[in-house]
Amino acid sequence: MIIKVALADDEELFRAGIALILSRDPEIEVVYQAENGQQLLDFLESQSDLPDIVVTDIKMPELNGVEVTKVLRKKYPEIGVIALTTYNTKPFIRNMINVGASAYLVKNSAPAHMVHTVKQVFHNGFYYDKYVMEVLNTRHSKVSEEKSAYDADFLTDRETEVLTLICQQYTTAEIAEKLHISPRTVEVHRKNLLAKTAVKNIAGLVVFAIQNALVAPFEVEA
Repeated sequence: MIIKVALADDEELFRAGIALILSRDPEIEVVYQAENGQQLLDFLESQSDLPDIVVTDIKMPELNGVEVTKVLRKKYPEIGVIALTTYNTKPFIRNMINVGASAYLVKNSAPAHMVHTVKQVFHNGFYYDKYVMEVLNTRHSKVSEEKSAYDADFLTDRETEVLTLICQQYTTAEIAEKLHISPRTVEVHRKNLLAKTAVKNIAGLVVFAIQNALVAPFEVEA
């Protein structure tokens, strides 16, 4: 299956470089390049066949990456959003993840890491590397010190197990194998978790789980 990607970045030379890097992979097709967020949204409005992934810069004219991500999460929750930026500070990361980014990449990332991130977001719904997870887990520790809005009966034991493994970025097949259940059963639990938390996609589910201390802090590989 070909992963369709749209890019939004006001730096033409950089944008063309990213397009070249992604297009070299036989599993990825860059279907559109936008100079700003508004141009990207105008393109999406005109399409019946939407891209799977949007890679967007944070700072752009007319409509920046933060506002673009907010619109995408509301109107096109099925599209994965990868934030691509020169800013690697905790406030920027928290802000982009909170508004719905499925992944966060700095512009000096290795080309192979960018390709890997695109594939992870496509297959798993999100991809947060070790540093991003450290930032999110900092929020978890603060929530844990406060009184939780959700009691112990909010999720079943099995739902908690599935949620924990989702947050640890295991695939449906891997979760099924670890819990000795069928992939179809894992998908049923995913749908139930989305319904209970009232979020629209897996990236939102992971953020909700961490922000509300529904899973214990954990580490991911770099």
